[in-house]
Amino acid sequence: MPATEVKPYKAPVLRGSRKTFAELQKVNRRRSLFLAASLILILGILGALVGSYFGDWLIGVAGGMVLAVIQFSIARSAGNKMVLAAMGAKPLDRRDDPQLVNVVEEIAIAAGIPCPEIYLMQDDSPNAFATGFTPKNAQVAITTGLREKLNRAELQAVMAHELGHIRNGDTGYMVLMAVLVGSIALISDMALRSFRYGSFGRSRKSKGGGGGALILVLLIVFSLLAPLFSKLLQAAVSRQREFLADATSVELTREPTALIDALQKLTRDPTPLKSANRAVQHMFIVNPFKRHKLGGNAFSSHPKLADRINRIRRLMS
Repeated sequence: MPATEVKPYKAPVLRGSRKTFAELQKVNRRRSLFLAASLILILGILGALVGSYFGDWLIGVAGGMVLAVIQFSIARSAGNKMVLAAMGAKPLDRRDDPQLVNVVEEIAIAAGIPCPEIYLMQDDSPNAFATGFTPKNAQVAITTGLREKLNRAELQAVMAHELGHIRNGDTGYMVLMAVLVGSIALISDMALRSFRYGSFGRSRKSKGGGGGALILVLLIVFSLLAPLFSKLLQAAVSRQREFLADATSVELTREPTALIDALQKLTRDPTPLKSANRAVQHMFIVNPFKRHKLGGNAFSSHPKLADRINRIRRLMS
């Protein structure tokens, strides 16, 4: 029997944008890299100001970067397990829900990635998230509420969205963003606490002159503003990644209406997620905090529901 000829994959063109999914992914990656570089720059400036005031700006920069590397290493080695444990997610066996496993396997094949491990959260609120630094060690978790409240087409659309995050590299990238934001917040807090309890005052006396006072003012201002700016940048990255994952879902399933229906059900369901955690809220397909269900401000980790639906509908026109 002759071998089946494998035709090269040709990325479809998004109607209304005249860009292929591959081109959109490149644009998204460029924006994400710019935002990541901005966070690294903020971290570097903050470290330089702390180091300058205490004697050596280079040591301050190096200290900030080392702190971020340590946190990232911990997150990379144990982050997946920590998140799944915090959410109360348990591994799902094929015998427990063969249809769900089949849906995830179908989407994984379409996405060209290994099938991720599937986890189930005992929670009535319909939601889902994906985690993992690479497709080879990825996991996808859904709530029992999502499993019960969506039909097969809607379930498939949600799984395609989550596997889209895995294929697009979002799961590992957002952990890096969280680490950078956390490092900036930690250094800013340490700097402000040191000022409050007199450490900066003693350092200033030892330095003398007006240069130390100027650096102190800059450090206080930057310590107050840096966490705010970093949170804004993290939220902007998260919203862009959600838009791209929605588009990836449409690419993989060719069912934009199913994704729209699923997003409407998930966003408008009043049941709160009992294990919701602000540290990981950006990972979910919809914001688990229901009072933010419509999204819409600069600090929101998710786009407005109306904006998501409008972008999906443009793929249908």
